[in-house]
Amino acid sequence: MPYPKKNLNANETIALDMHPHWWYFAEPAGALVGAIILGIIVAAKTDGDGTGRKILVYAVIALMVVTALWLIGRYLKWITTNFVITSNRLIFRQGVLAKSGIEIPLERVNNVNFNQSVFERMLGAGDLLIESGGEDGQSRFTDIRHPEKVQNLIHSQMESLHQRRGGYSAPQAAPSADVTAQLERLEGLLDRGTITPEEFEAQKRRLLES
Repeated sequence: MPYPKKNLNANETIALDMHPHWWYFAEPAGALVGAIILGIIVAAKTDGDGTGRKILVYAVIALMVVTALWLIGRYLKWITTNFVITSNRLIFRQGVLAKSGIEIPLERVNNVNFNQSVFERMLGAGDLLIESGGEDGQSRFTDIRHPEKVQNLIHSQMESLHQRRGGYSAPQAAPSADVTAQLERLEGLLDRGTITPEEFEAQKRRLLES
């Protein structure tokens, strides 16, 4: 389920919209597989219609149902969890019925770090730790796909935002030779006492603004 574009601000674009890494399903999927294997073993190793066997079969069936529901619940949570990078902010949103989330303006992001164990690096998963100037200070996002690439994308979007907002202004042009000559003449008049300092500043300002 993609992040709703109706929630974007004017002129805001999405650079990345993703769900958690598939490793997010590891626990419930592993539990369900284990329950199925246990059911096969129980069916193969027990005989007869005794009460003990029935109780064991019902217990295994209940275990499979519970783990299947756990996996379904995890899927619903996965499909409604979005980590979004836009041209202006970072957005994390999750929840099937009750929604929760966090938004961090790119201009307030101070540092972006990622963490991967050796196993997570093999899977292409990891955590992101974002330090910002907000009230929370630090925000950790787990099960991020290719966190190093996401880190680079965040830095790229921050740079683009900085440029759009005039972070790199063009250097001012140097005064022309004619203006320079007139300024030198004014300085000479000031040194000789022909004009007052106030008159010098006024004339200098007029020349530089022209």
